[in-house]
Amino acid sequence: MSRRCELTGKGPMTGNNVSHANNKTKRRFLPNLQDVSLQSEVLGRTFKLRISSAALRTVDHRGGLDAFMAKAKDAELSDGALKIKKEISKAQAAA
Repeated sequence: MSRRCELTGKGPMTGNNVSHANNKTKRRFLPNLQDVSLQSEVLGRTFKLRISSAALRTVDHRGGLDAFMAKAKDAELSDGALKIKKEISKAQAAA
């Protein structure tokens, strides 16, 4: 399981631990990933995703999974999230 957010594409970053003596050793900054179930109002079902807590706040701010997917860029989304986006857009076009 990769350490990458399925909605925003946020992944690990690298940097340095810096000691009091100014010694530098490499370290990784990992994203705060959570396993969540998000509900699509258009499709009427839930989807299990592994997303960062920042992405979860953005989904809430935009008004739910459907509104988030409408504005999301395809390059940032994972393969599973792209399939969800296409299903939602088809259902919205049919309604």
